[in-house]
Amino acid sequence: MRSDRAGRVWGLIAIQASLRGGAVSAADVCTAAAAAVDVTGAWLIAAAGAEAGHLMRVTDEVSEQLAELELTLGEGPSLNASASGGPVLASDLGTSEAARRWPMFAVAAMQAGAGAIFAFPLRIGAIRAGVLGLYRVRPGPLTALQLGDALVFADTATLLLEAQDQAAGDRDPAAGPGGQPADLALHRAEIDQATGMLTEQLGTGIAEALLRLRAYAYAQDRRLADVAGDIVARRLRLSADADLAGDGET
Repeated sequence: MRSDRAGRVWGLIAIQASLRGGAVSAADVCTAAAAAVDVTGAWLIAAAGAEAGHLMRVTDEVSEQLAELELTLGEGPSLNASASGGPVLASDLGTSEAARRWPMFAVAAMQAGAGAIFAFPLRIGAIRAGVLGLYRVRPGPLTALQLGDALVFADTATLLLEAQDQAAGDRDPAAGPGGQPADLALHRAEIDQATGMLTEQLGTGIAEALLRLRAYAYAQDRRLADVAGDIVARRLRLSADADLAGDGET
């Protein structure tokens, strides 16, 4: 029964919180889901409305790379899951279908070490709360049991995100908004700040500035957060007529 499964999933999440030594939070869903659903890693993005979202938790370096690749390239299973409101199950990133849906992301994700990605939207009615992403090194679908568990993990993460405004004493003082680790919070803050600076430098809107930031990072084969950090530190300045293939540095 679903209630039994929900109870089991909650117990697994509570164990992770206990091992971490803190109150149960949405961030604990990642570690628990990766083990229970038998995937290699997981990431959790919290979003509000149509915003790109904040990366709250990753289980490993590849998970962080995959989440950032989607933001940089503007395509991928997580973005589709958020837009459609339903799960996106890419059991083999090497297929022609994956290449057609995500021509840039599919190749980059495989180079990063992923063979399959499963993305689950976190929604309450029409409200988008984020995305739970799971990946495997090797291609292969989720079993019916694993899919059912993943859906319950996503539901539980949604509820925990809604309850994240708990007492300050229950939070890790070093954590960022929503309980995300301080380093991830800093990366997101720098991306937001760099985007704002580009609106002034390029004389354009937020959406276009973020697109230019993504395009530059992709063309230079650099992490989006690293490029944003250079812009914020004024080591890099993009001009409206800049050649993205160039280094753009001043």
